[in-house]
Amino acid sequence: MDHVEQLASSQLFSGSSPDEIAAMLDCLGARTRAYAAGEHIHRMGDVIKTVGLVLSGEVIVESVDIWGNVSVISKNGPGQSFGEVHAVLHDEPLMVNIVSATPSEVVFLPVSRVITTCSRACPFHARTSSNLTCAIARSNLELSRRLLHMTPKSIREKVLSYLSFQAERAGSNEFDIPFNRQQLANYLGVDRSALSSELSHMQKEGVLETNRSHFKLKR
Repeated sequence: MDHVEQLASSQLFSGSSPDEIAAMLDCLGARTRAYAAGEHIHRMGDVIKTVGLVLSGEVIVESVDIWGNVSVISKNGPGQSFGEVHAVLHDEPLMVNIVSATPSEVVFLPVSRVITTCSRACPFHARTSSNLTCAIARSNLELSRRLLHMTPKSIREKVLSYLSFQAERAGSNEFDIPFNRQQLANYLGVDRSALSSELSHMQKEGVLETNRSHFKLKR
């Protein structure tokens, strides 16, 4: 399979060599599929049994209510996985849509094979099972982090909470975020026009500078 070198840098296959990964993909019964921009990978209500790992492109995890309001949960790029929690539970319907934001390619791994020791009892298989546990923990951490950013009452406070975290993560007051304006509004649970208005006010007040997804915080 192509992309083995790329998979070696993913969290799920952390600690495994390209040769080990190539052998493991066959052992796990991995399958790969390409998606067009805007195409659904999974829909709310689906019951899934595989973990998805992004090889190329970007995948959005989003919640949509009965009125059509969209809330972005996360945006996953190459090397990042999705669907871990529901795949492990295997009988719990998805509460979200998983959509290909751009043309993308995804490899799917049957979770039952990941968490069950194979007949060869290979050490790298056990390592991947452990990595899956870490991926689930990281997914829960990201949800907690999003809740933290959404907790403040005002749009400005939500924005500053999110941007402060991104600055800390980047180790700089100048950085790029993974969202466009609409996606950021959906992620923070605010109206896009209200968000754009607030960012404009903050820029005029000298709190920050922004151009599309690029930000510079001023102190």
